[in-house]
Amino acid sequence: MSHLSNTSLTIAVLFGGRSGEHDVSLMSARSLLAVLDPNLYRVIQVAITRDGSWLTGDNALDALEKGDTLGLRPVTLLPDPLNPGLFLLRPDGLQKLADVDVYFPVLHGTYGEDGTLQGLLELADAAYVGCGVLASSVGMDKALFKEVMRAQGIPVVEAITVSRADVLDHLEETIHRAESVGAYPLFVKPANLGSSVGITKCRSRSDLAEGLLEASQYDRRILIERGVPNPREIEVSVLGNDTPEASLPGEVLPGADFYSYDAKYVLDTSQLLIPAPLSETQTRQVRELAVRACAAIDCAGLARVDFLLDSGSGEFYLNEINTLPGFTRISMYPKLWEATNLPYPTLVRRLIDLALERKAERDRTVRVYRRNP
Repeated sequence: MSHLSNTSLTIAVLFGGRSGEHDVSLMSARSLLAVLDPNLYRVIQVAITRDGSWLTGDNALDALEKGDTLGLRPVTLLPDPLNPGLFLLRPDGLQKLADVDVYFPVLHGTYGEDGTLQGLLELADAAYVGCGVLASSVGMDKALFKEVMRAQGIPVVEAITVSRADVLDHLEETIHRAESVGAYPLFVKPANLGSSVGITKCRSRSDLAEGLLEASQYDRRILIERGVPNPREIEVSVLGNDTPEASLPGEVLPGADFYSYDAKYVLDTSQLLIPAPLSETQTRQVRELAVRACAAIDCAGLARVDFLLDSGSGEFYLNEINTLPGFTRISMYPKLWEATNLPYPTLVRRLIDLALERKAERDRTVRVYRRNP
């Protein structure tokens, strides 16, 4: 059911943030703001700086992109259901700015996609787009997520997890442990980051040492994975709350050696094949796996599930899940839904409806235990 027919809604779009994916968030925000219909929504822009300050203003996105935020006003959200909405931070105290019907985060990576922001929104009893605390935090941690997938019988590649301390204090020992995962190439990844930030494909021991040091800059937990021979990169978008649906799958043809940050956002040489050239059986299988993965960690609203397809064996391996995937018009998540007959503006409206639906479902939960006499 649509919630948009009777009255306009106030939508607070949150972007930027304390993450290596700050710039990607700004790209997503620009695309989203362009399609939020002013006849349906009153939009409040909330720019979160790299040091975590929340600022608002009519042109907050432009100001944050230019690094000129002096004209913006500091704003905050209280973790208090009795004082909902956004408040301006003034020298003489707090001043209510506006009630907010739905918060729409387009924050990727840490402090936005990892459950921390979702915890604040839950404490405030607010409606928001996307997954809750559990799915966000488990989905963000690649190592823990893959353990959950193994428990669910969903195939993932062999991997181990090491700490930053292991890398910095015991590098040689950590390299030996990493080499036990499998033959080169190995992939080294920060456990809690997306957009391929800090990921290295390692073909030798020297590559591995450099990759471990690189990843340790971005997280204290580092994942080391066996490389899949001649992999095809297949992605599926998932939409919904309790009854999620999967889009047609797409395939990424990286413009670089793998789908790195530069291949995604800088070089403009990667290609997206939509729909992916798969058999009917493969298409059905990967869509079913995507929905199972989302259900396993209680996703809500949206997620993009990424797979590696072994070209030799034909086996799918779940690579990762993105609970707040890139949301530009050219990002894979909305493009897959467009190919599945759900245009970008309609997708945005559907996500806002799903946020309100999820809030209504939370409100059904009894918070006070009353014992029978």
